Amino acid sequence: MTQLDRIVPNLSTRTPSSMAALWMTGAALFFAGLSGVIRHLTHEMHPFEVAFFRNLFGLAFLLPWLWRAGLGALRTERLGLYVWRAVIGLTAMLTSFSALALLPFAQAVAISFAAPMFATIGAALILREVVRARRWTATVIGFAGVLIILRPGTEGLTVGAALALLSAAISAVSVLIIKHLSRTESSNAIATYMVLLMTPMSLLPALLVWTWPEPDLWWLLVGMGALGTLGHLCYIRAFALADASAVMPYDYTRLVFASIIGYFAFAELPNLWTWSGAAVIVGAAIYIARREARLSQSAATQAAASAGAVVIATPAPSPHREDHRG
Repeated sequence: MTQLDRIVPNLSTRTPSSMAALWMTGAALFFAGLSGVIRHLTHEMHPFEVAFFRNLFGLAFLLPWLWRAGLGALRTERLGLYVWRAVIGLTAMLTSFSALALLPFAQAVAISFAAPMFATIGAALILREVVRARRWTATVIGFAGVLIILRPGTEGLTVGAALALLSAAISAVSVLIIKHLSRTESSNAIATYMVLLMTPMSLLPALLVWTWPEPDLWWLLVGMGALGTLGHLCYIRAFALADASAVMPYDYTRLVFASIIGYFAFAELPNLWTWSGAAVIVGAAIYIARREARLSQSAATQAAASAGAVVIATPAPSPHREDHRG
């Protein structure tokens, strides 16, 4: 019996889907905690510096695994995709951290849930996927939820809200890359490559605004690296165990965790507009994920049926020919 089995009874007997749900809920908790720490730090430091230390200490927490596994564990034929994931991930990180510094905590988290809507648009415009009326309708409804949260007619689109929306759009691309990588790469390798590449990348913008952190902030910087690494590992493992449609609903528990953190850490409570808009966004995102899963299953079934028909139509080799091949 492993230590993890003692902590969570009957862990080894759970199904992949239930384990994926646990991993994603864990990721939601860690990421909500990470966002809370970032929100506090961005009031003391520039967001670009916070991003650098998040990557630096995230790398530090993954070095023990890299030491045990050796450099061979990072051997890959997809380095180019890792680099693109790092560039896109860093851009999303910088915009997200800046938004957290400017917006109410739960509101910033709620807007980040718009990523699946942006993924649908990207699939149609960039990947040339066929997106039918139901998914477009769900996407429009999801963006209506964003408008409910922001209420642009009352005070206009703020800089913080614009940054949060931009981060959600960029994160949509990052999520697609992670899902693609998880088919052939280990979760540890994906997480390690992320911080290995993003640490030097994030140092460049940090140097432009550099000031040394106060001594009482260092423990938060270290904790940020731990929370980010744990959350990322849970997130990748959830995708490796189940389809996005099965695990993404559990990611929305982040709003619940964020609301609790916002209340106790920042004396903030989400207003009715935030909760209402978030409910609309979550509902639309879950519908999009399940609709995509049904279409994927249908395509896979048709492909399997076509392959079976080809096999049936192909004559079996004559056993007599086999006997006369010498």
